[in-house]
Amino acid sequence: MVAATVGVSLLAGCAVGGDDDEGSPRLTVFAASSLTSAFTRIADEVERDDPRMQIRLSFDGSPGLVDQIAAGAPADVYASADSRSMDRAVAEGLIPGAPVEFATNVLTLVTPPGNPAGITGLDRSLADARLVVCAEGVPCGDAARALAGATGVQLRPVSEESKVTDVLGKVTSGEADAGIVYLTDARSAGDKVEQIAIPTASSAPTRYQIAVTHRGEADRADAARRFVDAVTGPVGRTVLSDHGFGLP
Repeated sequence: MVAATVGVSLLAGCAVGGDDDEGSPRLTVFAASSLTSAFTRIADEVERDDPRMQIRLSFDGSPGLVDQIAAGAPADVYASADSRSMDRAVAEGLIPGAPVEFATNVLTLVTPPGNPAGITGLDRSLADARLVVCAEGVPCGDAARALAGATGVQLRPVSEESKVTDVLGKVTSGEADAGIVYLTDARSAGDKVEQIAIPTASSAPTRYQIAVTHRGEADRADAARRFVDAVTGPVGRTVLSDHGFGLP
């Protein structure tokens, strides 16, 4: 069964040191938090196809995941929500091969059900609202600021989060009047949020990349490549599409 965690602190409590005594491949995948639902389903499919496989998933903001891998966290595969984080991983020798783009995403506004603050879009209606966004340097945060800048809107968030799932959580809990999240996160929240499309969002899509890490290449090459193949192949494309991701 797939084990999913958020951040290295939880992952550190898991036994991820290698294959088990019966030779079952154990694979640790670090992925951007917006991939949580899709990658959990893909990992389930991979394990169903090969019951010997044991896949552990750790989700966090893309830059933070690179920090963790650089510090020695046991990741075999890394999937980022921006090229900047992946480029850094390559530059630091954490990724020995060429990353592969496998999905795209766009931003949208979400509000609590009923939209009590009367948000109308990425416009002046956000001026007095409790807005939550991703922090600068996090893919969803950089994209949100780029969109706001292009439309002449100054964002004044009351909170900046390290990953998009935390932004969504602030909205679904009622702590925020609005949040800027990925379309896929809004879709996963269902009727817990109302969605307000950002017409210009498609002009600045987020592009996801995946690669086998140096650890995966050295110790678990076959298993790591099989997971990447699953993400980029027919199984992954179907799952990603089902979750609202665009496909390159």
